[in-house]
Amino acid sequence: MRMRRFAPLLAAGVFAALAPALAPAQASAAPTAPTAPTATAPTPEYLTQKLDWQRCDPDPQLPASYECATVKVPLDYRRPQGQKLDLAVSRMKAADPAKRRGVMLLNPGGPGGPGLDLPVLFDTALPKEVREQYDLIGFDPRGVGRSSPISCAMTDGEMDFLRPYKPEKFAEDVAWAKAVADKCRAQSGAVLPHITTRNTARDMDLVRAVLGERKISYLGYSYGTYLGAVYTEMFPHRTDRFVLDSGVDPARAWRGMIQVWAEAAEPAFQRWARWTAERSGEYGLGETPDAVSKTFWDLVARADREPVVIDGQKFDGDALRSARALFFYPKEAAQFVQAVKAAAEGRTPPQGLPGRFRRAAEPAQDNSSAVFWAVVCGDTDAWPRDPEQYRRDAVRDKERYPLFGDFASNIMPCAFWDRPVEKATAVNNRTPVMTVQNEWDSQTPLSSGEGLHRALKGSRMVLAAGGEGHGVYLFDEASCANAPVTAYLATGRLPYEDVTCTTPPAEGRRLTGPKPAPPFPLPQDRF
Repeated sequence: MRMRRFAPLLAAGVFAALAPALAPAQASAAPTAPTAPTATAPTPEYLTQKLDWQRCDPDPQLPASYECATVKVPLDYRRPQGQKLDLAVSRMKAADPAKRRGVMLLNPGGPGGPGLDLPVLFDTALPKEVREQYDLIGFDPRGVGRSSPISCAMTDGEMDFLRPYKPEKFAEDVAWAKAVADKCRAQSGAVLPHITTRNTARDMDLVRAVLGERKISYLGYSYGTYLGAVYTEMFPHRTDRFVLDSGVDPARAWRGMIQVWAEAAEPAFQRWARWTAERSGEYGLGETPDAVSKTFWDLVARADREPVVIDGQKFDGDALRSARALFFYPKEAAQFVQAVKAAAEGRTPPQGLPGRFRRAAEPAQDNSSAVFWAVVCGDTDAWPRDPEQYRRDAVRDKERYPLFGDFASNIMPCAFWDRPVEKATAVNNRTPVMTVQNEWDSQTPLSSGEGLHRALKGSRMVLAAGGEGHGVYLFDEASCANAPVTAYLATGRLPYEDVTCTTPPAEGRRLTGPKPAPPFPLPQDRF
């Protein structure tokens, strides 16, 4: 990921209304070496390593203060004298040394998302009262990007993991899932079992120790919320100010987190149908929610008979159903369905495809996908091993959740993965952290964010009612969640109670200029 491709955010608004209702932060602890529930503490050779900070990139557009170094971490923390991995880390120091509190680690999600560039992005995105307190620390998690990257040598087709269930093609899907698992094992078998969330959390704590910090603060999005939650479980006394934005439910990691996409798509679709019916004069898709819904499903049936071509791309019925994430954004979804309807009727669509449906400019590499499978298959042994279980679930869920149920429950490579080397982390603690959630999030839906909040019993949740999209803090200048998150990161005081605020609908805002881009792109079909 090259950070200069993405525009910086405007700073969040000043916190005011909730200031009287704040609780004190947890007291600081004395510095010690990393510890964990199992005997996995790194040896002194890891704790005493000196980091050679150098300018990350000679590009003159990047600030000279953006520095990078390499931290050596054990491949297997149970055998620290064995193979080592290189962990690429970066930093930009606190803007005001006199006000410096410590370090803030950053994670963009994934699993498989690189984070080395994040300090540059957040240097300008974070409000001044937050930025001046922290050294911003980015890192590519183990196996990702510049951190001893792994590969499964997957083709572009093999990386497409969301497959609709078809009885006549199920054997092909099983063969695909087994082929991916076999390829990963052949390419990276010695490393693969150790690319897990627990080990990445251990890496984070080793980085903390090497930097000489008692604690870390943390801002993690999407999958980064699960990584942060696991860290609080393993290292509760090293947890300072943690913001977990767009939450993964630990109880549903990981098959359940894919299946929740189907569950949450149904109410989002119903909301879209209501919204679009109210604007029937503009979109012409139906005057009632039932009529709008019928228009869509008629298009699905029609596209199954003869694919619809838009901007040179063919859409069959399954391709239309795979657009389930779009229905969390009613205006975009209405424009998309309007375009499909026009094309199906032989008319010129009033607009082209939304950006998420346009072809990538170049083929994707499989590093992110390889890490995705390593983590979601290696974190937990809850994946069924019998292909017939997936067949039954896909048939059931296609009936239960027509838009996406069979995609979400169809077979995955984890059915053929090696058994995990550790048990899944049971997140259940009272570490004080802040969780943040949009009401209409396609990737980590509200029910998922609520599950994370329940697991972290010391957390306070900031819910942006009406908020749309994946990623809240700094993703939308109008989000009502920006102010309480900024206040927490600046003061360390959590609200005494959960906060529910209202973010105005996107189409009703009056922005003085173009809507700013988020600090980094989150994958559409990842966490």
